[in-house]
Amino acid sequence: MTVWLFYTLLGLIQGFTEPIPISSSGHLVIFQELFNIDLPGLSFEVFVNFASLLAVLTIYRQDVVRLIMSLWTFLFKKDRSDETMVDVKFIGLLLVATVPAGVLGVLFGDWIGEVLGGVATVGYTLIITGLALWFIRNMRGNKGDGGITLRDAVLIGLAQAVALIPGISRSGATIVMAMLLGIKQESALRFSFFLFIPISLGTMILDGPTLFTNPDTRDLFGPLLLAFIASYVLTAISLKWFQHIMAKGELKYFSYYCWIAGLLVVLFLA
Repeated sequence: MTVWLFYTLLGLIQGFTEPIPISSSGHLVIFQELFNIDLPGLSFEVFVNFASLLAVLTIYRQDVVRLIMSLWTFLFKKDRSDETMVDVKFIGLLLVATVPAGVLGVLFGDWIGEVLGGVATVGYTLIITGLALWFIRNMRGNKGDGGITLRDAVLIGLAQAVALIPGISRSGATIVMAMLLGIKQESALRFSFFLFIPISLGTMILDGPTLFTNPDTRDLFGPLLLAFIASYVLTAISLKWFQHIMAKGELKYFSYYCWIAGLLVVLFLA
């Protein structure tokens, strides 16, 4: 497999699997096992993950701009209107929900990667992800953005922290928790992907520079750029598709996939 094809495939896998609840990190582990190859390292994963972040920001750009403007008017123009306060509260709850995964990632991230990073773990956790998605497949909440509470944010943040384990989907874990808490599908989806923003941005700031200081990066600039573009494009396509799936209430199909993929991994790769 050529370097160009290898990096492109990694970007495509990251991009397609990041938004949907089937675990992007788990699929990278499976890819590594199937082809008996070593991934380029954590900094590369952070790099293509950052491409996914930019795609999420593109899809939700109107919401992002609105939240930024609401925060600006709240801080500097003393705007306390109901609409502004809903947005400011939403931002505050996102920050609260970011803390569990951020703290646990810093404290136990390396240990999780070493002890739970194997392909067997991915097989079992994919099955668990499928069960969780099946459980909430028919749920319809009644709480919108303004109805999300501090307790909800903490619990969703803890769910995101669980997704540090490969095979546990970050989007799946946060959406499942949000829907269990009675949050509407649209708001659950939006909160989940806005929660992705600080986590991805933080890891890029902390770990991304190591990719550019690596002497091998200069020779791999072309393949890295192609992987970045592939991840961006596929994330945007996959997220739009997932929004459609959520609107139609067809999460059960992701359950089927996770069960089949997890079982195949356990039987043939573990």
